[in-house]
Amino acid sequence: MRQSAFVPEFVETVPEDLEPGHLYISERFRTASHLCACGCGSRVVTPLKPAKWELTKQGDRVSLWPSIGRWQLPCKSHYWIRENQVVWSRAFTDAEMHAVLERDARDLHEYHAARSRPRWVPDFVHHLWRKWFGANGRRRG
Repeated sequence: MRQSAFVPEFVETVPEDLEPGHLYISERFRTASHLCACGCGSRVVTPLKPAKWELTKQGDRVSLWPSIGRWQLPCKSHYWIRENQVVWSRAFTDAEMHAVLERDARDLHEYHAARSRPRWVPDFVHHLWRKWFGANGRRRG
């Protein structure tokens, strides 16, 4: 059965068996898990960290950002969870799905690259260093 809302449950660890209509949130392990809102029964795990998903709390309501796209599943569901409500989005074309996956991979790479550089190194110096010496720090030939 298609979900129109989720009940947030804050847990230490996410249970093995998930109940439809429940959003299990483990702040300790920085994950939110639920069964796909379309009713197909697929488990959806959203890591809560930069370059992935962000959870916001407003009293007893929660929201996840960005949207949840189940591109690799037959259902290809695409929805948002905003203040416990499921907000359905249109299905993406294959080209749009590919572009989103590429952008996500690029965002994740940029996030980790920024974290690996000392904080006192300005972005432009880091960019020049990588351009001249590459990611491994050796002069390009």
